[in-house]
Amino acid sequence: MPTTQNLHLGHAGEPYPDAFYVRSGETEFLSTLHAQGAWQPGEQHLAAAAGLVLAEAERRLPSDKLVSRVSFDVLGVIHSGPFSIDVRLMRPGRSIELIEATMRHGDQVSIQARIWRLAASDTAAVQGGEWTPLPPPEAMQPWLFSDVWGGGFIASLEARRGAQARPGRGQSWIRTPYPLVAGEIDPPVAGFAKLIDTANGLAVRADPRAVFFANVDLTVHFTRQPVAGWVGFDTRVSFGPSGLGETFSVLSDRVGPVGTAAQSLTVRLRQP
Repeated sequence: MPTTQNLHLGHAGEPYPDAFYVRSGETEFLSTLHAQGAWQPGEQHLAAAAGLVLAEAERRLPSDKLVSRVSFDVLGVIHSGPFSIDVRLMRPGRSIELIEATMRHGDQVSIQARIWRLAASDTAAVQGGEWTPLPPPEAMQPWLFSDVWGGGFIASLEARRGAQARPGRGQSWIRTPYPLVAGEIDPPVAGFAKLIDTANGLAVRADPRAVFFANVDLTVHFTRQPVAGWVGFDTRVSFGPSGLGETFSVLSDRVGPVGTAAQSLTVRLRQP
């Protein structure tokens, strides 16, 4: 059970800001109830946590290079309450660099991220893609995401869903009015990335009360830098016969398709 020292800010009824986190030091943070996960009340949602980890990498190691890929491996429970983020440049370079960032709760690491950033160049003459653009958010019906999932993070979202959605397949748009850190402006890519891990809950293949299908990672590839605001998902969810699964999404912003996200799932039937 969580103690009063590691509850989300707001969990005990105290006031908390309209943000997912509060900065308590140069590298230290407190989670608010808006960051609460959907599977357990005493944990953070990976979407908000991943966004913050990327934001700290962007803030501490500013660069004119572009985020090409970011991967997040979940090494343990992303506990509510206080935590810190470490960032280091693993592979410096004039055109290619690799950053590692970790979220720690005391001595326990919950998230390990690796971020590839590549030098920008003018390739407009050869740009192109094979992804079908999503209908805009206005063309989809409002959807109460919290009808399926609990937790403060889900409650902070505005969602829209396409009329053709079915179990395991669907198109959606998500946005939130809240920044990652109270009193701070989200870095550009992190402001988009803070919503991406919602993909696993957007086109559920099975009732989460009957089947547990949490993701153990999140890997995002970008073909251009996204514009924060509405985040669009064209999502497919697959379960295999032996406990493995995947959620795969083509991601969009208002301009059009911007990249992909993949999540590896551990699928387990719940006991009656």
